[in-house]
Amino acid sequence: MGSQGTEPVLQSFLLVEKSKMKEIPRNLRKPSNILEKGEVAHLNGIDYFDPFLERSLEHPTTNGETLTHLLKACLGTGILAMPLAFQCSGLITGIFGTVFVSLVCTYCSYLLVKCAHTLYRRTKVSYMSYADVTEVAFANGPQWSRKFSSLTRQSVLWLLFVTYFGTCSVYTVIIASNFEQLFTHHMGYELNLRYFISILLIPLILLSYVPNLKYLAPVSMVANLLMAAGLGITFYYTLCDVPNISKRPAVGTLETFPTYFCLTVFAMEAIGVVMPLENNMKTPRDFLGLFGVLNIGMGGVTIVYIMLGFFGYLKYGETTKSSITLNLPTEDIAAQVAKICISLAVFCTYGLQFFVCLEITWTKVQKNFEKATVYHNYILRTVLVSLSVAIAVAVPTIGPFIGLIGAFCFSLLGIIMPVLIEFTTYWDNITVWMIVRNAVLIAVGLMALIFGTINSITDIITVYEPNATQTVNSTMNSTLIHSTTQ
Repeated sequence: MGSQGTEPVLQSFLLVEKSKMKEIPRNLRKPSNILEKGEVAHLNGIDYFDPFLERSLEHPTTNGETLTHLLKACLGTGILAMPLAFQCSGLITGIFGTVFVSLVCTYCSYLLVKCAHTLYRRTKVSYMSYADVTEVAFANGPQWSRKFSSLTRQSVLWLLFVTYFGTCSVYTVIIASNFEQLFTHHMGYELNLRYFISILLIPLILLSYVPNLKYLAPVSMVANLLMAAGLGITFYYTLCDVPNISKRPAVGTLETFPTYFCLTVFAMEAIGVVMPLENNMKTPRDFLGLFGVLNIGMGGVTIVYIMLGFFGYLKYGETTKSSITLNLPTEDIAAQVAKICISLAVFCTYGLQFFVCLEITWTKVQKNFEKATVYHNYILRTVLVSLSVAIAVAVPTIGPFIGLIGAFCFSLLGIIMPVLIEFTTYWDNITVWMIVRNAVLIAVGLMALIFGTINSITDIITVYEPNATQTVNSTMNSTLIHSTTQ
């Protein structure tokens, strides 16, 4: 989830690597030399370091802007699959299950940021990326973990890049597929999906030129408004002529519950944007807390997920499709508007997902080429966007493959790794409660890994078997949740 313009703003990914991150475990990084900040470093004879006072950003984001980005990251296209998820779980089980999954995803994000705040003070730095937090936690953890610090760092980076770069490719297919449907309906003939994907190249390149996260906030706001409009119209259809609740099962079957679990976990997971958002906040302490940005954002997202899943399945029952928009009557103008709004919202979301890939790649470029300039930064943006679109053009059925990657990456990044980071960060103060709680979380992560991988492999086999009858559009919609991070 980029260093943009003259001064990096999205400094979270690998930022400390630019300052020789590997020195941090040995406390070789020096605090700021600014006099006013240095004056508070010694209070009552005790060394004191406030990472948030030391943090200096050219374009810090406000709490509202951070909340906007968080909502956009979580309210991705995965929400459209929630009615199908409720079909697999049943109405009542779906409600409680979604609350549970939300608590797991939110708590793991909380663990990551909480450990980061602790490590800021220990290492006297003011911000870290996800990869930085992982490396420092393992490097300063118990003896067994220290030899894995570099490996875990590189693993997190590759998992983030592969997942979000793949997501960018899938987003282009999702956007193109919706516009292809509308084109076919109004023009009366079909064009190859690859034409629509290719048309997106220039607009996506221009979107990628937004210099930093501060200036991307209005884009995320527009995306939220478009998604809200699209979902509002969708809710209108789901709330008309709603059947009696007794006509739908309250509890699903054990055979279909794994599908529900995978759909919900990968729809709500947004671990990749957590550290970028926290790193760029004007008041980073406000990210956590009972009424912090994280809890408020995830609480609102959970309510919307439950409502759409519940009423979508209640309305359409066993005819519920992989994306709720597929149940809307295409001939209705309102339904067409909903598809356009949601497609444009996904387009705007592309920028937020792209920043993850950009920052990881740009930091590597800066590390190896010291003379890299802003000009080279924009060349890199152009190349990355072109590659993501080229992959989508070459393989429009990329969704199931990215679903497999997402199942593997998000279960590790979103659930299992934050738990391991907490163990290594507080290894000298582990309690029984911590062991029990984190054992449950690891079990949930393993379930997401196993079930998600199985479902994705099944999707791949279904798409490429000789007698497969699915079109590219239905294939992409059936795998929306596997390929989004929001």
